[in-house]
Amino acid sequence: MSDPRNGSRFRIPASRRLSWDLLAFRHTIPLCAHDRRMNLTGIAEARKASARRISWPALFIKAYSLVAREYPELRQTWYRWPWAHLYQHPSSVATLTVQRHVNEEPWLFWGQIRNPESRSLAEIQDAIDVFMNEEPQRIFAKQWQLAHMPTIIRRSIWWWNLNVETRKRATRIGTFFLSTLAGLGAEIQLPPSVQTGCLTYGPLDDNGTVRVTLAYDHRIMDGALVARILNSLEETLNQCLVAELSSLNNSAVVSKAA
Repeated sequence: MSDPRNGSRFRIPASRRLSWDLLAFRHTIPLCAHDRRMNLTGIAEARKASARRISWPALFIKAYSLVAREYPELRQTWYRWPWAHLYQHPSSVATLTVQRHVNEEPWLFWGQIRNPESRSLAEIQDAIDVFMNEEPQRIFAKQWQLAHMPTIIRRSIWWWNLNVETRKRATRIGTFFLSTLAGLGAEIQLPPSVQTGCLTYGPLDDNGTVRVTLAYDHRIMDGALVARILNSLEETLNQCLVAELSSLNNSAVVSKAA
């Protein structure tokens, strides 16, 4: 019997392998991050008054994808093989970090929502609820299988999707990434990602203000453009999405009256 005082050596658990892979490839993306202090009092009040619970991730996913219609750079990806070039995806695919527990062990999965700009907030929230509540081995079946493959096979799949696939890259990896710890009262300075855009935000303060950070592939965009994107994101949240939340309330009133 081994002496516990001597410590022990064990394999990397499957629950950490995909995060390990992500960290290995994120160094190939020259990310730069900019912040904007956003006053989200308007949408915060509309969210509280909404007849349907809509999470902050759903709001940010919808807002970002709407802004990406105006700024195609957010839908572009950089390829270095077989030569340096860009590919522009026709629509957005959101990738959301989801933490789940499997057999009392924490796992990180990535849930994808295609064409969020064309979906209602209720539909986006339905997708997030599935990510958070359904059986992870079924909802994230491909990621579950990948995590149990040998490292050399996993890394080969990652490399192929990042460097060779064009149209399918969006459906496999996403055009943008959302990760947040706001629900736990914390902020992420720079979440590791391999997408052109990586969005994160912290908790709202007492004045309804929140720090929103967009990390971006500096080969595709510059800071001035990102500043305009963050401004558009704030306007979209406080205007378009406030209107959509209000429409949810109107629909609920009509349904009750019927």
